[in-house]
Amino acid sequence: MKQNELRPIEGSRPKTWRKGRGHGSGNGKTAGRGHKGQKARSGGGVSPHFEGGQMPLYRRVPKRGFNNKRFAKQYIVVNVGALEALENNTVVDAASLAESGIISLPKVNDGIKILGDGELSKSLTVKAKAFTSSAREKIEQAGGICEVI
Repeated sequence: MKQNELRPIEGSRPKTWRKGRGHGSGNGKTAGRGHKGQKARSGGGVSPHFEGGQMPLYRRVPKRGFNNKRFAKQYIVVNVGALEALENNTVVDAASLAESGIISLPKVNDGIKILGDGELSKSLTVKAKAFTSSAREKIEQAGGICEVI
C-alpha cells in the first residue's frame, strides 16, 4: 500500500450536499433558506449580539470600575542573559540592541526594561527606562553601570 492509494473507509465520509441544484436534488429552489425574509437574502442575518431589538445584554449590564490597561506602560523587555552577546565595555541602548538583533527597532513603545533572567559576565553601561532589582544587581556585580533614561 502506498500513500497515494490511501482512501477513507466507504461510508465514513458523507457526500457533500450541493445546495440549490434543482428540484430533483431535494434541496433546490430556496436551498434550505425558506421563503423570503432577512435570513434568506445573500449576506442576510443578524450579528451575534443582536437580540431582536431588545436592549442588548452588553448595554444592560452596568459598567463600573476602572482598568489601567489603557494607560499602562508598554516596555520592550530584554533579559540580562541576552546582553551577554554584546562586546565587553560597550554602551547598551536601543540603537545598539537593534544593531545586534536583540530587539527590532521600528517602535520602542515606552522604552526598554531590563529583566534579571540569565547570567552576565561582561562589564556594560546599560541605558534603559527601567530595571528590575535582580537585573540591576547582576549588571553591577559584573562591573557594569545601570543608567535610567
